[in-house]
Amino acid sequence: MTASLRALALCLLLVPGSAWGLEVVDQTGRVLTLPSPPRRIVSLVPSVTEIVFAIGAQDALAGVTDFCDFPVEAKGKPSVGGMINPSLEALVTLRPDLVVATRSGNRAETFDQLKRLRLPVYLVDPISVEDVMRLVTALGELTGHRDGAAAVTGDLERRMKMVEERVAGRRRPRTLYVLWPDPLIVPGRDALVSELIARAGGESVTADQGAGYPRMSLEAAVARAPEVIILASHGGGTPVGRDKWERLESLPAVKSKRLYTADGSVMHRYGPRVVEGIESLARLIHPEAFVK
Repeated sequence: MTASLRALALCLLLVPGSAWGLEVVDQTGRVLTLPSPPRRIVSLVPSVTEIVFAIGAQDALAGVTDFCDFPVEAKGKPSVGGMINPSLEALVTLRPDLVVATRSGNRAETFDQLKRLRLPVYLVDPISVEDVMRLVTALGELTGHRDGAAAVTGDLERRMKMVEERVAGRRRPRTLYVLWPDPLIVPGRDALVSELIARAGGESVTADQGAGYPRMSLEAAVARAPEVIILASHGGGTPVGRDKWERLESLPAVKSKRLYTADGSVMHRYGPRVVEGIESLARLIHPEAFVK
């Protein structure tokens, strides 16, 4: 720990506390005792930042990361740098009473440093759409925005039910989702995107692969004869490697011109826009269900 960081930590620890206590349990089962409801939160997780804005608790956000780019107002919040290696000096300067982090995107070293600084860390670990719903509710409780959280989860449930009704009873096309082209990375078992495809009325051809987002050979993917191929775009524009798929003219998806693009920032984040992912996938997989 640098001298400047030690000084900042000392200032933080000298802030008078409150006799009031609050016990909360994060998504990993850890119990945190907070002196009072958090009023200055630093979010190291883009999806958490989105949720906080969606439920109307953005005034409690003291800081975010460079990757917290939605909604656009999030970019106006003070940044502590990247998710992998945030600036501890910048973080402590913001005098947070709670840091929200995730094991899947933040380093163990960061957790250790925050522990030494005696900063409470609320860990999120969403895997499924239901986990997203629970996280929205938990953040609503944590920030005192229960009504805002209930409105968000209610809207998610309503829109998901609408998609479910549109695709009900329809044949499920074999769908290949490409998270990254080289090496080929796909949604596997227990991956959020695998669930989104299922909710959208498709059958992911890679849902039986390893947990999360495993690598897969191009030959193995092609052998599954996908009828729909969806390429994730990162940062907008044409997905890398689209021309490679277009040349595979024997694939059912290419023959029928069902090679599509999807916004990766919507598909891969565990936030309120998860329903937009389901809706957009459903329109690609079952366009006939959305013809007015």
